[in-house]
Parts: sequence; structure tokens; C-alpha cells
Amino acid sequence: MPGENLSRDEARERAALLSVDGYDVSLDVRSAVGDPGGDGPRTFRSVTTVRFRCAEPGASSFADLIAPSVTSVSLNGRDLDPGEVFDGVRIRLDDLAAENELVVDAQCAYSRTGEGLHRFVDPEDGEVYLYTQYEPADARRVFADFEQPDLKAPFRFEVRAPEGWTVWSNGVGTPSGDLWRFAETKPISTYITCVVAGPYHYVTDSYTRDLGDGTTLEIPLGAMCRKGLAPYFEADDVFLITKQGLDFFHDHFDYPYPFGKYDQAFVPEYNLGAMENPGLVTFREELIFRGKVTRVAYEGRANVILHEMAHMWFGDLVTMEWWDDLWLKESFADFMGTFANVGATRFTDAWITFANRRKAWAYRADQLPSTHPVTADIRDLQDAKLNFDGITYAKGASVLKQLVAYVGQDAFLEGARRYFKRHAYGNTRLGDLLSVLGETSGRDMAAWARSWLQTAGVNSLTPQVLLDAEGRINELTVLQEAAESHPELRPHRVAIGLYRLEEGRLVRYARAEADVDGPRTVVTGLAGEAAPELVLVNDDDLTYCKIRFDQTSLDTLREHLGDMTDPLARALCWSALWNLTRDALLPARDFVDLVLRFAGRESDIGVLQMLHAWAESALVHYVAGEARPGVGALLSEGAGRELRSAEPGSEHQLAWARFAARTAAAPGDFELLQGLLDGTSAVEGLDVDQELRWVFLEPLVAHGFADEKALAAELARDDTASGKRHQVRCLAARPSAAVKAQAWAQLIESDALSNALVEATIAGFDQPAQRELLAPYAANYFASIERIWAERSIQIAMDVVKGLFPALQDSPQTLAATDAWLAAHESAPPALRRLVLEARDDLARALRAQGRENL
Repeated sequence: MPGENLSRDEARERAALLSVDGYDVSLDVRSAVGDPGGDGPRTFRSVTTVRFRCAEPGASSFADLIAPSVTSVSLNGRDLDPGEVFDGVRIRLDDLAAENELVVDAQCAYSRTGEGLHRFVDPEDGEVYLYTQYEPADARRVFADFEQPDLKAPFRFEVRAPEGWTVWSNGVGTPSGDLWRFAETKPISTYITCVVAGPYHYVTDSYTRDLGDGTTLEIPLGAMCRKGLAPYFEADDVFLITKQGLDFFHDHFDYPYPFGKYDQAFVPEYNLGAMENPGLVTFREELIFRGKVTRVAYEGRANVILHEMAHMWFGDLVTMEWWDDLWLKESFADFMGTFANVGATRFTDAWITFANRRKAWAYRADQLPSTHPVTADIRDLQDAKLNFDGITYAKGASVLKQLVAYVGQDAFLEGARRYFKRHAYGNTRLGDLLSVLGETSGRDMAAWARSWLQTAGVNSLTPQVLLDAEGRINELTVLQEAAESHPELRPHRVAIGLYRLEEGRLVRYARAEADVDGPRTVVTGLAGEAAPELVLVNDDDLTYCKIRFDQTSLDTLREHLGDMTDPLARALCWSALWNLTRDALLPARDFVDLVLRFAGRESDIGVLQMLHAWAESALVHYVAGEARPGVGALLSEGAGRELRSAEPGSEHQLAWARFAARTAAAPGDFELLQGLLDGTSAVEGLDVDQELRWVFLEPLVAHGFADEKALAAELARDDTASGKRHQVRCLAARPSAAVKAQAWAQLIESDALSNALVEATIAGFDQPAQRELLAPYAANYFASIERIWAERSIQIAMDVVKGLFPALQDSPQTLAATDAWLAAHESAPPALRRLVLEARDDLARALRAQGRENL
């Protein structure tokens, strides 16, 4: 709708004109329960009073509101005609005074897409749960506001709710009958205000800290989830990580947590991982584990908790002025999440996960045609929505890790402390942070920022070793390369490790740190060392780069990767080999062979699970079509073999069981899965809980070994919200043309599905074993996506455009069809074109890798 996509220029103009003194927001959500009557959307009443000043009395501006209807609008006591001033997304405000009061009474719509005030009905018990999600600009779906991050203000909320409900918001709440009033917040941005309401299961705790100046900081803690998940809710572990994080950040930031209480809500049908609303953080409820999971899941949950906690300072206390500087919160939170995990919790190896998982996300994003500098050019809200990506999060965090190596940890943290104190409750740009870091480090931060924050692309670092007559290193050189599209060569602070075999183990015997700058850098610190069997550039993972190997090192890895003793070094080598595969420099079959030979010896469970994901991706996308059945059979056999040989009851066994299900190919594989489900087969130590049952059932359904009746029986065992999502995914996975047509219609021709069920249906529809069945939908995709983008909410449109791209139709014809759509739709919304361009790049990469297979 025109006006919904707020531009940067409009936001700057409004910020120059207006300043906001405060909001009073009154919501009545009693309509969330019962029969609403009528045919329109289910709505709730929202009354907003905004007090604001105008620098140019007599000027005009606008407030934001997305609502089905507006009952009344009053500006400075003047009643305005809603039909004249409200166009569905904006309220026109003319003849402003120096001091103004705007009162808007509206009927706003409950959401089923996870945007705004989301309403969820639990199929297990019929209970209704509400929560809000706003980033980047969906608070306007709940109350009238000035929806941009630099118009901060204090907020006072009151919520009238159904009898028996509890309501939470950013401040402490006080109930009076069915009315909940909340304490006024500190000045915060609209997108981090929050309301959660319903019959949630709620657990409390508290955190106390002596601030050292004769005062004590006391923070009430709370954690909540749906009642149906209460038996699985490990609140003690959530509180443990929370307290460890609060201690860590207080120790390092020297700025007390500023937002009073600290509630954490695990909510259903959530689009994100979590959201840093001050005083009321929201998380996706999948972080509550209904079955056995590996240590990776617990580490990941801890990382998310700490990531959101870091935002209380980086993002909530000090907020970027506009979404160009989104990295000022997300990159820092991503870095700080791992930094705190390693420094404060039981997950002391979290940097291995970071090197293996987060950086893989960054490397992929940084090689797409849509890559952008960490500080991006965000023209409007659609741009902002798409920039919550691997660049802003993982590359930004990787760059900060390089920054810590560049300026030193002490200077980095002192810069953060000055930044908080100087800009508390304000808004900042890139230069504000660089200024304090320049003060504390004495380094030229402008030059560093130009290279690392203001240019795009990833560099490759390759060692070159020259030996003398005695077999010692005469010269070790690091060669730096960049893609033609992004030719920037950057300064890298790196460690270079030399490895050799000793008693059957591949160990490091020498290490040197060096500043790599330009196309060729000689590392003098390693001259004279004995000849290495492996040179690992970026040992210890100090910088952000693609690691390459010389031929000797690559040959060593082919034979002895499993003999490498250091888990971080091993993870870095695996990551480098995966990048070689994606770049069509290593045949995908070779990568799969390495996984089959060495993954069973991998001690780090996070690395193992990443290897499973990469091997599966290699099989589906990078192995040439004619070779795929044979490679798939080898992978399936290997997974089954490792499943049976893994330690009974171990997390490695669980990981191999899940991988064996995903790679099942032969009749015997499916017989085993069916036997594990019905109890006629067993693997010693493997507990087939409800979540694992769904994992086993999906491949059985997708390959025609289980039907709708089996799915109905499984749902009867697990008649819950989680079970329903699993069933919907499996229903769409059935190998039937009629099933695919029905799923397509549900996604494309109807908007009846909630966001969670859209996600589940897409996942079930897109089955690698059903390429021929899905072929007709390639043309339908290109005929539909522009309409989908125009008609659906941006979240649902993104899910559909990304999820239904015909990537499995990996042929030159599909590539040509994609190019034809792009050529014919040059005027399509830039955000839509970006998604199609990204999918096209992945397809072209897959075809190049398949071509490498045939060399």
C-alpha cells in the first residue's frame, strides 16, 4: 500500500521537524477470545495519545497506523475527519503547533503472520495467546505512532484483557480487575515496545548485584511459555544463563542494566529467533525442547539469550539513527553473544560454533549479488527488512572479532563503556562509535572502517611456502585475493599455524601472528621452521576470510583431517573445504567422501551437525544429477553405519539418527525407520521420543512408505501445536500431484494459513526426492511472485518467494527462466528483485559445482 514503505528521506525529514515527549497507549484485547462475529478481521480497540513538539509551527507531517478502521482522530483538541486524514497507513497532520497532542481511537487487527499483535489459538486446549513483534516497523499495526528508531520517547501502556489472563509489557504491571497498567518506560524506540498476554505458564527468580558504590541492583526475573509446553520448560537453565550473562555484561560494560525487570517470553509461531524488547524479551518457543537434543541446541539457546541481553546496551540503551547502521546493534549482539557464552557459561568452546556456523552464513551472504557493506545503504523499510541477514549479523560479528584483534580487547571494551555513557537513551551513527574506539586505541579507525565496514565482499588468503636446500622454510607468503566484483583487499590480523604428523596426530608445532595487507605478505616469523605438512592461514580464527590451501596442505587433509587434534583448527579446515566445494574448486563428491571418512571421528557435536547439513546440501545441489543416486546411496550407507557404531545414548548417536533419516535412500533404510517407529526394530541406546518420531516419519511419507492415515495416527499421539506443524509439513511432503497442487493453492491462492503453517507447508512441498513432481511449478512460480509480493505481508511474501523458488529444477532452463523474469521485471520492487537475484545466484553456483563434477 502506498505510504506503508517509509523511506529514509521521509524519516530524516520528520525527525528534523518533530520530537516526541511521550505516549499513552490503551489496548482492549478482550476480543481475543470468543466469537468476534461478522466477516471482517478480528480486531481490538487501540487508543493512543502522543505528545510531541514541532520545530516549525504551522508545518505538516504524519503519524503511522495500519488499521482496518479509525473511529476518531483529535489533534490539539480539534476533531479531524478520519475519512479525510487517514489513508489506511498514515494519518495526515496539518497546521502543527509548537506543542501538540494527538489522540487516535482505532480498531486494529490481530495478526496471523507474526507481525504486530499476533493471536494464536492452541489446538491442544483452545487457549488463546497474544504477543507483539514489531521490528522493523510493525508497532503501527497496534497503535498510532511515529515509526522510526530515532524518535524515541517514554511509553505508558494499559491493557484490558480477558478474565484470568496475565499481561506483561516493558515496565512493571499492576492489575486492577481486568485492567493492567504498566510503569512508564525509559525513552525507547517504537519497535522495541512489547505486550504479551494470555494464560502463560510463568516462573520467577531474581538477580542481585552489588554495584560497589554502596548501592545494590535488584532485577526481578521472569520466564514464560504456553501451558502446553510447561512440562518441557527448563526455566532453571534459562535463569542460570541469564544471571551469568548479567554478571558478565556488568563486569565488562560498567553500566548497570537500565530497564528494571527482565522477563523472557517463549511464544508460538514466532518469525525470528528472538527480539530484544527491553524488560520483556521474546523468543521462538522452539527453544523449548520437547525431546532429546544435543549440546548444540543448549549452546544455541544460551547464545540467543546472551545476544538479546547484549542488545539492552547495544540497541536499546543506544540505538542506531536509521536502519543503515543496523550493524551497531546486530553485529555487536552477535559478537557479544559468543563472547559472553565463552566467558561466562559452560559453553567455553562457542567460538568453534561461531567459526563453523555463523561464518558459513556470512560467507554465503557475502558472495551473493545482493551483498552489501556492513554499514548498508537502506533506502526504505523493505530494504531494512531484508538486511537482517548474514552480513549484518555474522559478518559484522566476524569483523568485530577482527577489530578486537586489531585494537586489543581492553581498548575495545573501554570504547564500548564510553559509547554507552556518552549516548545513553540516544541515537547514533557509525562515526559515533569510531570516535570512541579511536580515543581508546589510538588507531586510525576511519581507515579500518573504510576497509571492513564500508566495502563488501570476502577475501581469500592462500599460503605459499618456499623451502631451502635443508627442507626448512625459506619464505612463507600469504597471498590475498578478492572477487572482481568487490576488489577491496583489506588489512588482516591473522595467525598462521604450521602442522605436522606426530605419532599419528596432526598437531601444530609453530605459530606466528602477522598483519596481512595487500596482495602479498611475507610472514617473517616462520622463516627457518621445519617444512610443514599443513599450513593453516587464519589459525585461531582471528579474521574474516576464506581460507585456501597449498597443494601439500590439501593432500594432507585428504588423508589426515581426522587426525587433527585441535577442534577449532579442525573446524576451520572443514569450513575451508566447504567453501572450496561451493566455489567449484573441490568436487562435491570429494567433500562427501571426506565426510564419510572423517565425520565419524569428529568430537565436536556442533561441527558434526554442520557437516551433516553441508553433506546433504552437497548431495542435493552440487553433485551432478547422474551421479546423485550413487553418492546418495554412499551417504545413506555411511549414515547408517555411523548410527550403529556411535556410543549408545550419546548426542553423536542422536545426530547420526537424524542424518540417517534425512538421507534414507534404500528399502532397508525405510524398513529401519518404520521399525523404530513401531517398535519392531531398535538401535541400542536410541530413545525414539516424539520429536524423533516426526523426524523419522517425514522421509517415510515423502518416499511413499507412509500415508495420510499414518499421519493422522501420529497427530493423535501428539495432538499439540508442535504436532500440528509437523503433520502439516508431512502432509505436503506426500509424493502425489494432487497433494502438491493442494499445497500450492494453499500458499499462492489463499492467505488462510498462519505464518508457522506457511513455513511448514513450504518445507513439506519442497522435497529433493520429488524433482519431477515439482517441475510444473517452476513456471507457476514466476507467474505468481509479483502478485504475492503486492498482496501479502512482507514476512509471508518473503517466505513464499524464497521458499518456493524452483532450486530443485537445477538446469540451464531454470536459470534462463529466472533471467527472463528479471529482465522483464526491472521495475519490480527492489526487495523482491533482490530475493530472486539471490536465488538465481545459488542456482548458478549449483550448476557450476555440478559442472566441476564432470571435469
